[in-house]
Formats: sequence, structure tokens, C-alpha cells
Amino acid sequence: MTRELLPTATPARTRAAARELLRPHRALACAGFGVLVVATVVGLLTQPLLGHLIDLVTEHHPAGDLTRPVVLLALVAVVQGITTALGLSLVSRLGETVLAELREKFVERALLLPLDRLEKAGSGDLTARVTRDVSRVADAVRTALPELARSGLAIVLTLGALAVLDWRFLLAALLALPVQAYTARWYLANATPLYAKERIATGAQQQQLLDTIGGAGTVRALRLEAEHTERVTERSRAAVDLTLRGVRLVLRFYSRLHVAEYTGLAAVLVAGFLLVRDGSATIGTATAAALYFHSLFGPVNTALVLLDDAQSAAAGLARLVGVVDEPVREEASGTAQEVPRSVPTVTLTGVGHSYVPGRPVLHDVDLILRPKEKVALVGASGAGKTTLAKLIVGIHHPTTGRIDIAGTEPGETGRTVALVTQEVHVFAGPLADDLRLARPAADTGELREALDRVGALGWVDALPDGLDTVVGDGGHRLTADRAQQLALARLVLADPPVAVLDEATAEAGSSGAQLLERAADRALDGRTALVVAHRLSQAAAADRIVVLEDGRVVESGSHDELRAAGGPYAALWQAWSQHRGGTVPSHDPDPDLQL
Repeated sequence: MTRELLPTATPARTRAAARELLRPHRALACAGFGVLVVATVVGLLTQPLLGHLIDLVTEHHPAGDLTRPVVLLALVAVVQGITTALGLSLVSRLGETVLAELREKFVERALLLPLDRLEKAGSGDLTARVTRDVSRVADAVRTALPELARSGLAIVLTLGALAVLDWRFLLAALLALPVQAYTARWYLANATPLYAKERIATGAQQQQLLDTIGGAGTVRALRLEAEHTERVTERSRAAVDLTLRGVRLVLRFYSRLHVAEYTGLAAVLVAGFLLVRDGSATIGTATAAALYFHSLFGPVNTALVLLDDAQSAAAGLARLVGVVDEPVREEASGTAQEVPRSVPTVTLTGVGHSYVPGRPVLHDVDLILRPKEKVALVGASGAGKTTLAKLIVGIHHPTTGRIDIAGTEPGETGRTVALVTQEVHVFAGPLADDLRLARPAADTGELREALDRVGALGWVDALPDGLDTVVGDGGHRLTADRAQQLALARLVLADPPVAVLDEATAEAGSSGAQLLERAADRALDGRTALVVAHRLSQAAAADRIVVLEDGRVVESGSHDELRAAGGPYAALWQAWSQHRGGTVPSHDPDPDLQL
């Protein structure tokens, strides 16, 4: 499937976003950079003091005359150290504050993006942005931003100091500028698109790894190991090739900078020699000029080295801003409709859907889910059950036809519809916080009531710290059936009038199947519900059963009616009933048994 990656912001938009983030913190920015200016100016006193010492020595002044400049040098070092530390601290605080706000905006917008948009982009693209791109921006904020500010100030003020000594020293130093400017321009022109391509290649590599590892069972079953290994190799090779191109670019960048350094230093030394010979400058002044230019090596190289990090961070920031600017539906951005008090009817009229144009998965589905009716959806693997469930929830939109829920499209119903799948995530932290994701204002009594409704209160009370027990990564690990009960408890707390369960009890073993099915029944009580049934025992308990075959509804009725009809459902029931415990083995070769 061709991925539609999330957008990347243009350079102009990225700069505008950075200004928007900095604007509320102008006072902190001015304070930080102001202190750094003071630190740099104080540091620039070192070279003339050293030059003065040289003049004192060459003019054979008594040793006592050296005391004052030496004490001043020590004082300069102390003051510069203190002000530099304070300035860098303020700039770092600025960077961390802005970075935190950027992260919050990114995560907030990523969580509000339409699910179909995320599915088209693939989890690898979003994962690469939230990990590697955020890391690159964070590194730049913590190291590059303070040092780049410090180096930029040092360069500008040092050139000014050269002009104060003698304008001819400044003119000589500026001979290096054309080489440096050309080198920087050449580097920027090549680095910006290169790093952007590298970020995209890395995202594609991660997506391929996720697809291959996540579908390892299917890959092995279809003997596609070699093909998927080749795909991973191709994606990895593309990412590595772009990284190596970046390394070669940096090496060429540095070699050109060395030419600029030697050119400028030679020019300053020649100017110093000529001025001393003509009596226009002392040896100490010429020495100070040479030391000033030599002191530029560090800031210039630091600035240009950090330019590499800045370009990489800029590429990452553009990808983050691209997500932040991605539009979301109105109800996702805070204007959602209130959850209807009445339980609505769900009406599908002529619904069809295609992931790839010309290859429909669903064909002209007409279906009505009446208020508080529990409808089970069954059919062979590939019949279109999960696709239909996602259409009702609003993850995908129908290619043809219409879905009405409470008089609106599913993508506009806010919290009207909720989905519970077999892929349940337990968030790291106290179990109570995990439950409150569904209802942040829920008190302990409401949490316990929801757990009791799905039969989970007993084992929760038996945990070391009850509701305060830390679960998820690094905490108490929950079994698959308990994680599903937790998801069903969240459904109860969210209290949507319409619920869709997509094989939500499939992960439980035979021993936990009945427990989870009872929990699901209680969680769905009073709601309009569609259940994609993994076990026909769950379908048999539904008010109505809808059978899908090749993307079409072929049967609809109660369990007894469909068994008596002797059609596809009756055949499924007979085959399923032959399996002890009522669970169809996942390895069963008969596709008609895969529900």
C-alpha cells in the first residue's frame, strides 16, 4: 500500500512557527542574550591586556608594572566565567521552555488527527517524528542554541574589536569572509534537502520494520521472508546511503573552512608586520590583532559545526511543524457536539469502500442498527468485517453510500461512537490514571463501579496497591484478558451511546473467553452495539446476526432463524461447534472457520 506521509512544513513556515514559539518569551530571550553580550565584551579585554604586557616587556618596563595587567586578566577570567554561565543558563531555560511547548503542541495535534490520516501515513512516519525528530530538535536546543548564540556574539564583537585596534586589521581579517560565506552557502544549499530526505528515508525504514515485524506470522505463513527481508534491506540501504552522503558533505565543508582560516590569519600577520614597520602600531597591538583573529577560529568553527546540527534540527522541526499545522476535525479541536442523551439509530445506506481504487472491499451494504440493539457481525477472514467496523467508528469514510449516526456523519459525532479492539494498550502509571483517560473527572467510586460492571473489581482489589498499583511498562504486567477488562471498563466510563467491538475478546484463552464475553455484554448494555464476533457463542447471544461474505451482507437474523435457514451462518455454526471449547484454532486451514 502506498503511504501518504504526514506533511513537512516549508522553510518559511518553519521559521514563522519558531518565531511564534519564541514571542511569548521575549523578556527571557533578551535577558539571556544580553548577559552573553556582557560576557563576550568582557572576554574581549583579554587580547589587548596580553598585547599591553608584550609592550611592557619589549619596552623594558620594571616587573612591578606587570602586576596590574595580570590582575586584570584574572579578573576578566572570573567575570567572563560567571556571566557566561548565567547567560547560557538563561538561554538554555528559554530553549527548554520552547521545546516543551513544541512537544505539547505536537502530541496534542497528533492525538487529534483523523485516524484514517494516521493509517495512511503509517505508524512508522509518526514514530520517527516523535522519536528521532524530537530528539534532534532537543539536542539542538540544549547544545546548539546556547553555543551558537555565544559564538555569533563572539564573532561580531571580535570583528568590532579588530576595527578598534586598526581598521586595516579588520580589512585583512575580512579576506577570509568570502571563502567562509561561499562555503556556508554551498553547505546550506546541499545540506537542507539532504537532511530532509534522510528524515523521510528513516521514517520509511521504521515503517517497513514495523510492518514486517508486526506481520511476522503472516509473513512466515505465506513464505514471504525473503521478499520482506529485501524490502527492509532496500529501506535501510537508502537511509545509510543518505547518511554517508551527509558525512562526505561535512568533510568537504571542513576542508574549505581551513582554507579560509589560513587566508585570514596570513593577511592579519602581514598587516601587522607592515603597520609595526611603519610605526603605525606597536608589537603588542599587532599581537592583539593576531590573537583576536586566532580567537575567531573557535567561534567560527563552532558556529559552522553547529550549522550542521542546526540544519538537521531544522529538518526535524519542519516535520514536527507539518504535523502541528495538519488540520483536524472541528470536534477534535474542542467544538465537539455533546454526547446525545438518547441512544441513536445507526443507518448504513449503499455503503461501499475501497482501499485501492477499483478494488472494493465492501459493496452496497445496507444495514440498520436499532437503538440499544446488539448486532453481531460474522464471516470468513477477508469478508470486510473490520473495514465495516472502522467505517461506523469513523476511522475510514465510505467510498460510496452514507452512514448516519444520530443524524450526522460518523466523523462528526464527537464522543458518540467508541471502538474497542483486541489490540489493547495499558498505559504506564497508576491503574486509576489509566481508567481516567476515559473520564478524567471520575472519582474512586465511579472507577470501582466501572470495574465491578465488567467483573474486574476482584482482581484489582487484590493488586498490591489496588487502584494505585503501577501497571504497564515498568510496572505490574496485566494478562491479555485483564487488559481487555480494563479496556471495557474505560468504555463504561466513557459511556458512549454507540459502541463497536472488533474481536475485543479474541486474545483471551478458552478459560477467559466466557468471562470476557460476559464483561462485554455488561459493558454494552443500554448501547447500540456492533460486535465483530471471534467466537460464535458471542454471536449467538446477540439480538441479531449479520453475515458478511465478500464484502456483501448475505444473511441477517437471529441465531435460531439463521440456523434454521441452512445458509452460510448455519454452515459456520456447524463447523465451529465441532471444535471443543467453541474456539476456532488460528492455524485451522479452513478459511471458512476464521471469523
